[in-house]
Amino acid sequence: MLFLRRTLPMILAFVTGIIGISIYYVPHSSAQGLEEVLARWLRIVYAFAFFLGLFSLLNLHWRRVRARQAGWGYSLIVYLSFGLMIFFVLYNDGTGPFSPQARAGGYQWLFLNVQVPCGATMFSILAFFISSAAYRTFRARTPEAAILLVAAVIVMLGRVPVGAYIHDFFPAAAQWLMDVPNMAAKRGILLGVSLGIVATSLRIIFGIERSYLGGGEE
Repeated sequence: MLFLRRTLPMILAFVTGIIGISIYYVPHSSAQGLEEVLARWLRIVYAFAFFLGLFSLLNLHWRRVRARQAGWGYSLIVYLSFGLMIFFVLYNDGTGPFSPQARAGGYQWLFLNVQVPCGATMFSILAFFISSAAYRTFRARTPEAAILLVAAVIVMLGRVPVGAYIHDFFPAAAQWLMDVPNMAAKRGILLGVSLGIVATSLRIIFGIERSYLGGGEE
């Protein structure tokens, strides 16, 4: 039992990881073919993970509805909305089995008249939270905060027409800030994230990281 629960998954992770790393640097046709096969299996795993996440979401909301927890009406709306969208996705209107109504019909109507307005409303509300957080952050209490405040003001003035009316300096300075300091910081963050992904992958491949086995690290 211990072999099936811990040793076998570690062996599969090690073998799959080593193969995935190795074939990327092998230009032979057989290695490329194996890479395509692994890519197909990866999409299959993604599909199973999607259905697992969907089942977990529906199960969570079902427990809330059954227990009549606070806000269970919203969980009921989740079920009703999910069922309605699935119905319109599968309903083909005589054009073929399981043909989604991508351009017309109830599916597109619900997307344009419910999903899009709800998304716009959510981001509109988030704009107020972002403005409040920016106000608290941009108070020039330290030299770093003062630099951030000046850069933010220049970028905001350079991105709106009023900045160009004030002076041509603001659009050019805003573009320079976005292309040089901002891009450098973004690439540094991406580089750090990439190194973190590599380190975590190697820890999983060599069995140092075992949290995915359910028992934590040893």
